[in-house]
Amino acid sequence: MGLPEPSLGSLATAAVAVLETSDPEAKARSGIEVRRAWIAGQFDEIGKALPPDRPARPELPPLRPPRDVPKRKINRGTAGRIALLHAIAHIELNAIDLAFDIVARFSGESLPKAFIDDWISVAGDECRHFLMLSERLTSLGGAYGDLPAHDGLWQAAMETAHDLAARLAVVPLVLEARGLDVTPGMIARLRAVEDDDSADMLQIIFEEEITHVAAGKRWFDHVAGERDVDPVALWQDLVRRYFRGGIKPPFNVEARAAAGFPAAFYGSLGQNHADNQN
Repeated sequence: MGLPEPSLGSLATAAVAVLETSDPEAKARSGIEVRRAWIAGQFDEIGKALPPDRPARPELPPLRPPRDVPKRKINRGTAGRIALLHAIAHIELNAIDLAFDIVARFSGESLPKAFIDDWISVAGDECRHFLMLSERLTSLGGAYGDLPAHDGLWQAAMETAHDLAARLAVVPLVLEARGLDVTPGMIARLRAVEDDDSADMLQIIFEEEITHVAAGKRWFDHVAGERDVDPVALWQDLVRRYFRGGIKPPFNVEARAAAGFPAAFYGSLGQNHADNQN
């Protein structure tokens, strides 16, 4: 019989340690280790720990407002594909921090263990996605940090730090759901330039992001039920208050439905956005 696994103290403290790791690959690898240890039952407790207002970040890439980040065009040869994958890697790095932040920030609330199980699983997926993309960038002659990136994703975290329902409404059910809308087009463009390796990678990410949106929807419904409010009305109210970008069609209705996220939530907001653009 092997020796018992060592105790690692509080899960919330471990989540904060991931947030405070600045090197991207070290952050992703430590996040995978936290997931492994959680599954192995090595933590004494979920615990409580105060996450930082902002996660630690490397010196590169430089962070700019979204409008100042160059557009990505796959038809510009390898450089265009590197730019696309770099942008997605940046999203996945933020997603690591967003998942560990939700574990640390809301661990003190009265939530079932299944909530922690889901978000540690999401965090582990995001870590693996970042490492996949980093490796692919290297194979194409690039690296994460080579290009500027934007800081809009963490702004959403800061604005919803006070309320779990708001965080769930905006991060998985707006930002990650948007990924379900746009990723199939990226996959198609990569296949059109015969970069099947990158396309296959994005297909894996796309399929796993459906499960992340599903987790967000499941726990948003749980919080709405605890508050005895209609989830559709609550989601629309929170999105109007805390998401500045607008809910933009077209929507991947099929992928959103696979995540348990029906058009009754977002359809009218998308129509309002379309009407305002005309």
